[in-house]
Amino acid sequence: MNATGTTATGGNAPAPVRRLTVLYDAECSLCAFLRDWLLRQPQLVPLEPVPAGSEEARRRFPGLDHGATLDEITVVGDAGQVYRGPAAWVVTLWALREHRPLAHRLSTPSGALLAKGAVLAAAKWRGAQAHRGQRGGAQWGGQMYRRADGWSYAPGTGWTHTAPGCSDGSCAPR
Repeated sequence: MNATGTTATGGNAPAPVRRLTVLYDAECSLCAFLRDWLLRQPQLVPLEPVPAGSEEARRRFPGLDHGATLDEITVVGDAGQVYRGPAAWVVTLWALREHRPLAHRLSTPSGALLAKGAVLAAAKWRGAQAHRGQRGGAQWGGQMYRRADGWSYAPGTGWTHTAPGCSDGSCAPR
């Protein structure tokens, strides 16, 4: 596939895609789950997840609006192609061996509507989780867990909480 995308400088650059960087929200449980899922899939084009808005993302892609990359999935090709929203999902699926046929179907006009709907549904879910997390704080039951609140995620063990200032285990349990 010879994909074209908008480059970080704003022009169009037809170039083969040989590697993709997926910028994801490391503070979002859905995003972390999808990152882990992507890494388990057989890849035809290597995918490299990088936390959106991180120092690494800013260093590697200085021309991007890094605030926007936290709001909407952004994928950057090795030749500077930038894919956002539904196009980012389609190019990411295109990189996966078992999902390339689906990516081709989603790249059609009718498939693009389905891809857009999936992206909007994910955004709505993320928004609902963030809203619940702001109202009631981080709690069990699908709420938003934030590192700043003492939460951490490990793929093998899931979410764990260490109260701020208790990382050495010196705080009394509640």
